[in-house]
Amino acid sequence: MKILIVEDELRTADYLSKGLTEQGCAVDMAHNGIDGQHLALTHEYDVIVLDVMLPGQDGFSVLRALRAVKQTPVIMLTARDRVEDRIKGLHEGADDYLVKPFSFLELLARLQALNRRGRKQEPMQLRIADLQIDLLARKAFRGSTRIDLTAKEFALLAVLARRQGEILSKTAIAELVWDMNFDSNTNVVEVAIKRLRDKIDAPFSPKLLHTIRGMGYVMELREGAGEGAAP
Repeated sequence: MKILIVEDELRTADYLSKGLTEQGCAVDMAHNGIDGQHLALTHEYDVIVLDVMLPGQDGFSVLRALRAVKQTPVIMLTARDRVEDRIKGLHEGADDYLVKPFSFLELLARLQALNRRGRKQEPMQLRIADLQIDLLARKAFRGSTRIDLTAKEFALLAVLARRQGEILSKTAIAELVWDMNFDSNTNVVEVAIKRLRDKIDAPFSPKLLHTIRGMGYVMELREGAGEGAAP
């Protein structure tokens, strides 16, 4: 899940970013309304967490600009607890509203619900050959063998499996799995791909995760696939 947090309280923003990253989410952050609106309009997110009281322009203004062109799910996060503010946010197009102080687990549950709603046409169970992926329970199997994955490894697997047969460049993977501050000069993607391949492919056949040299990576079942796969 790729999330944008627009929050001017640095401690709250960092707390949310750390917690969501630990859950395997890719998180971008903005600390004012102007930057938040720019990111919301120029990037694709699964869910946006939007504070109301922001410098530059408030969250309602950001939401109005977003709703003019996109329907990205938005949860308003604010210290305001007046009923009128909640009603205004919902009328402007917010999908949910959570008042500070809040429980991180409640916020996470609401984000996951909004993400599922936005992906309601997408199956929660994916299958490629004998690889089975439960997106809701965050579990993966090859045949009857459970594969233990870290949060980031599962996020990477989900991205590749959702785009089965599509070649994804390192840059595309980085944007979907990491965040906008990703350093493209590092080998983080290559290392993550190797670790994932060691778990889902190395002990099994057929091989499903392939390197397309000079282009990127693809997950697919190839006709007549043997034991070898490009490193």
